Amino acid sequence: MEYVNIKINGVEISAPAGSTILEAARLANIEIPTLCYLKEINEIGACRMCVVEVKGAKSLVTACVYPINEGMEVYTNTPKVVSSRKKTLQLLLSNHDRKCLSCVRSGNCELQKLCRDYKVDDEGLYDGERIQYELDTSAAHMVRDNNKCILCRRCSAVCEKVQGIGVIGPNERGFRTFIGSAFEMGLGETSCVSCGQCIAACPTGAIYEKDNTQEVFAAIADPDKYVVVQTAPAVRAGLGEFFGYPIGTDVEGKLAAALRRLGFDKVFDTNFSADLTIMEEANEFLDRVQNGGVLPMITSCSPGWIKYCEHYFPDMTENLSSCKSPQQMFGAIAKSYYAEKMGIDKEKMVVVSVMPCTAKKFEIGRDDEDGAGVPDVDFAITTRELGRMIERAGIKFETLPDEEFDLPLGLGTGAAVIFGATGGVMEAALRTAVEKLTGEELASLDFTDVRGTKGIKEATYNVAGMDVKVAVASGLGNARELLKKVQSGEADYHFIEIMGCPGGCVNGGGQPQQPGYVRNTVDIRAKRAEVLYNIDKNNPIRKSHENPAIIELYDTYLGEPGSHRAHELLHTTYVKRVVNKDL
Repeated sequence: MEYVNIKINGVEISAPAGSTILEAARLANIEIPTLCYLKEINEIGACRMCVVEVKGAKSLVTACVYPINEGMEVYTNTPKVVSSRKKTLQLLLSNHDRKCLSCVRSGNCELQKLCRDYKVDDEGLYDGERIQYELDTSAAHMVRDNNKCILCRRCSAVCEKVQGIGVIGPNERGFRTFIGSAFEMGLGETSCVSCGQCIAACPTGAIYEKDNTQEVFAAIADPDKYVVVQTAPAVRAGLGEFFGYPIGTDVEGKLAAALRRLGFDKVFDTNFSADLTIMEEANEFLDRVQNGGVLPMITSCSPGWIKYCEHYFPDMTENLSSCKSPQQMFGAIAKSYYAEKMGIDKEKMVVVSVMPCTAKKFEIGRDDEDGAGVPDVDFAITTRELGRMIERAGIKFETLPDEEFDLPLGLGTGAAVIFGATGGVMEAALRTAVEKLTGEELASLDFTDVRGTKGIKEATYNVAGMDVKVAVASGLGNARELLKKVQSGEADYHFIEIMGCPGGCVNGGGQPQQPGYVRNTVDIRAKRAEVLYNIDKNNPIRKSHENPAIIELYDTYLGEPGSHRAHELLHTTYVKRVVNKDL
């Protein structure tokens, strides 16, 4: 590799040819501030926060897009640079709704931090015309507040370039530019899939999930309600960040303890129903393979992916597994099997799910998600919402003891916990399907070919004399690429796993937000996924079909995978949607 020698603030640095000033500065442990920049996603030099001085240049240059060249001398913190950045912040604030005390991002806002760093306050701001925007609350999962938008375009870049959807973007021009949808439609009227990746990318409080914490607190306080909570695998790998733990910290024990102290009647684990999903999904896959069903079969755990398929690949909804997601399966079992076993009126049971995913808020309102005759799940809250609940309740998270989940719906296997990482559902399904097909115990349970954060992964496994071809995709842009190959006949698979968010649920739109600097320099997805694989490795039970709570559920209630009762409770249907009903 060719290297270029430059100086930054007088320090000699050797950086790969083609690097930008921003990239070279990071090699010298110098962080240049940015707002609009997301590596390989939004490299547009629009916000002007990253300006620096280059010796010989007539004006300041934007470090995020300006390439280095041999002998260049760069200065990142001169009075001229600082003055320019401060003026940029003052201009942003002049048209910004500065209600920081009530903003969901207060304390974790990139704009707020920069204003603090550069000592920008209400004094010296520019005063002029302002446009007042109405909140867009039309989507099931989120709110858009353009009064707090800084037009960095990170949200629209992620929506278009990563997810391949592009339902939001800049409208109008000049002073009247705003981020919105085509023809100024509400987001809920578009083919948005509720993935929440725009929320994760936003540096301010301009986009945020709809908050259901007050309803959950009210349910807990109602003596006539029996409130149970389930928590998804990826939550334990992300929640700690909300309380200052390093990325990649397992807080499972403290998570269970915190939920108990919030007042839930029972604290359960979605890992239980992830194992249940594998039982039903593996059975469905084997049935399709052996009886000429529609192939490839595609997983159905990710509601963002499901809605995407319904909008953009409606002809492939027949390929979707009819299995509900683990969230919905849990609710159906809680309000039937568990309610009957404990003598609880299902009408008085409230099921709350804690999810890394904003699309779960949409999923709970879908048709055919009421297996016991009542909604499977009543409230879906994000990891972030749970963090806020814990703070509001005065619970000192870091001092909590490690506690276990309640039984029987709190028992999960290693196969279940890896659902939170891309490739995890596939690996869990293979552990069960292969043993069911061969009747033999696997010598190794680790299907490493489908692990890792690569957008598309492929593998072929010889099972009982048959080559089983599988593929895994995470991020909807990658899903589109994979499915186009399937449609054209270029690729041929038996089983496909798709997760709506890049890297899987560990990188869900409801996980704790990390600033641009961290997103650009740390492999957040890999660090969080490592938590789940370590839990799997150390779990004494690593196959879904060996979960004793699942075995008892089938023996005493469901009968067998794919039974009539199982279908009534645990399977669902899909719809073919148009890309946009107004186009």
